[in-house]
Amino acid sequence: MAQSDHPEPVEGRFDDGKDAGALRTIGEVAAGFDIRQHVLRYWEQQFPMLRPLKRSGGRRYYRPEDVALVGTIDRLINREGYTLKGARQAIEKGSAGAPAERAPGTASPSPGPDIRPQLLAIRARLAAALAA
Repeated sequence: MAQSDHPEPVEGRFDDGKDAGALRTIGEVAAGFDIRQHVLRYWEQQFPMLRPLKRSGGRRYYRPEDVALVGTIDRLINREGYTLKGARQAIEKGSAGAPAERAPGTASPSPGPDIRPQLLAIRARLAAALAA
């Protein structure tokens, strides 16, 4: 199980008074990363290295290393534009470090806000072409 040498910072993400090493429920992790709980369950299927503890009744408890891994997965998929397969491979190879330390050839960071007007113009042209 290869994980990044640079886990995602989780300090300040949870403002619940719990110790940084405390176990967290799926609801707490979902709220901390602004992700829906079903997405976390799906990621557990897609990322074999993400294995929170499961107690009676199937209740999930995420350890600090699980929370850090969720942070890495969230960054790769939602901010850097990796596919699920690409993110899984980056984590397995250990190349999912901090954004500036990604392996050559991996996905680049998502475009800045200045490209939005261009994308909207392209979208409008496509819509007009499809309507014709």
